[in-house]
Order: sequence, then C-alpha cells, then structure tokens
Amino acid sequence: MTLPTAVEGTVPGGEALAAFVAAALVGTIAIANAALAGPWAKRKLTAAFTDRVAIDKLGPLGIGIVVPDAIRLLSKERIVPEGVDRPAWDLAPLVLVFSALLGFAVIPMGSGIHLADPEVGLLFVFAVSSLAPVGLVMAGYASNNKYSLLGGLRAVAQAIAYEIPLVLAGLSVVLYAGSLRMSEIVAAQAGSLVSVGPLSVPAWFALVNPFAFVLFAAAVLVEVGRNPFDTPEAPTEIVAGYQTEYSSVDFVLVYLGEFLHIFLGGALLATLFLGGPAGPVLPGFVWFLLKVWAVFLFTQWLRAAVPRARVDQVVRFGWTALLAGALANLFVTATVVGVTA
Repeated sequence: MTLPTAVEGTVPGGEALAAFVAAALVGTIAIANAALAGPWAKRKLTAAFTDRVAIDKLGPLGIGIVVPDAIRLLSKERIVPEGVDRPAWDLAPLVLVFSALLGFAVIPMGSGIHLADPEVGLLFVFAVSSLAPVGLVMAGYASNNKYSLLGGLRAVAQAIAYEIPLVLAGLSVVLYAGSLRMSEIVAAQAGSLVSVGPLSVPAWFALVNPFAFVLFAAAVLVEVGRNPFDTPEAPTEIVAGYQTEYSSVDFVLVYLGEFLHIFLGGALLATLFLGGPAGPVLPGFVWFLLKVWAVFLFTQWLRAAVPRARVDQVVRFGWTALLAGALANLFVTATVVGVTA
C-alpha cells in the first residue's frame, strides 16, 4: 500500500505503525461493507425479491437504520446460559470474525490497497477461512444446547465435503496463472480473450474456464451458509443452529462473521475469476467493490428464491457431483495448460 511506504521511512518504528494503519484500513473497509449489508442491504433486497416494503424512514432508502440497529443489539442484555463451556463459548464469535478478516489481508483491492502479497497468498486465504467451521463447532458444542450442537455438526459435515472441491477449483486457476500469489493471478487476467475492433473480451478466468467458476461459486455458497446450503442454522428445523444461545454483543459478532465471510467469498470470486479490481474508466477499488457486491446480491437472491436442501442432500452433492466435477475440471485444465504451454 502507498500509505505504509510513506510512513515507515519517516517515523521511528514506522514499519510497525504503517502495518497497523494499513491493517486497520483494510479491516475497516471489510467491516463497513458487512455492517452495511447486514442491517440494511439484506432487508432491502429480500423485500424487493418478495414484493414487500422494507425500511425507508431513516436516511436515504432507509440506510440510516444501521446506527440504531447497532445500538439496539449492543445494548441488549448479554445472557450466558447455564452449563456452557465458557472459554469456547466466548471465543467462538471471535474465531468467526477474525478468520474472515485475516483472509482480506492478501486480497488485492486496487488503487494501492493491498496489505500483503505473499507467494502462497491463495493458500493463506484457504487456510484462514477454513477456521470458520472450527468456530461454528466451538459455538455448537459449548452452548449446551442440542440444536446448537446439531448446527455445529452440520457445519463440519458441509465443510469437509466442500473444502476439497473449493481448493481443486482454485487450483485450476493456479495452473493458468502459474502462481499462488494473488497479484499475479490478477495480472494473468489482464489481457484480452477476444478482440473485435475497439471492443475486447477480458481474459477473466470465469470466461476462460466457466466450469471452474461455477464449481468454485457453489463451494463458496456452502462455505458461507447461503441457500440452498444454510443447513447449519436452519431456523425451521433447529431454531438457529450454532447461534441459538448467543445474544447482545456475542450475536453481533456471529452475525458480523457471517457477512464478513460472504464478502470474503465474493472477494475470492472477484480476484480468481473476475479480474480482481480490473475494469474500464472507474478506479480499480470501485470495480472491486462492485464485483463483491454483485456476489452478495446473488447470495441474497438465492436466499429469497431457493428453498433449503436437506443436510444429507447437501453432503451427498458435495462428495459426489461437486468433487467429481472438480477433479475432472482440474484434469482437463492441466491437460490444456500442458499442451498450450
């Protein structure tokens, strides 16, 4: 980022200060988007899809509801049920939030906003985001509630079934780009796939390998628990699953973690398959946000339009159709790359 470069050479301890400022900026961007999506955008989109009137009294289009909603939730009594495993119960919401925030550290957002760019950036995102199911299991087990426990167990079953297809679909992108570094994956999509006069089709991996894009998007939906794969919380069956016993600030953290993971999934889709911050006319950061919000819009459409699948259907689909498709896609991609190299 530009800011750390300017600070670290002029202030004592500038390198540590620059790292802190940069991390705070990236974290603020992620949390601000999640905070806007949860109390406001989710309601407006669901109401639009279901032909209802949503919030519209506070601020333009009701966007001012974010502040009173935050105050309302944070001011509620923090209830800790009897018999909970207190350390795990307290830590679970923090694990959910920080597993998502850490993933944003290596995502190139454009306009100089890129906190870190390690050689194994993609593996880092996969590693830290896979901590989320651990947080769900901690919440489910520690809550001393059978519905919470069922939600945690469902989260584990889904994570195991879909992590492998997710990684395999991501590896097909690595084969094309020849690197695990996120900036190089974005740079590999900078060319044109087809050009006709002044018009050109970008060489985004979603167009180069649409099958991998569909596989990765499906696996991301499972990872973030959106319809038809929201079985770990399933309000009609297990009340709210892993988050049943959480209230006040704990519920806010769980809710925030859910939306942070949705935006992290959107950021991964944008970076790996949609050219990252690339786009005409507008600044790269704006294009990045537009792509991430487009993914969020898609998840909300699914939430309003698609019924929930049974947990056995979800797990079976992951271990059969999605895993087989991911393996076949990786084999074909490796063959194509090997022949054309």
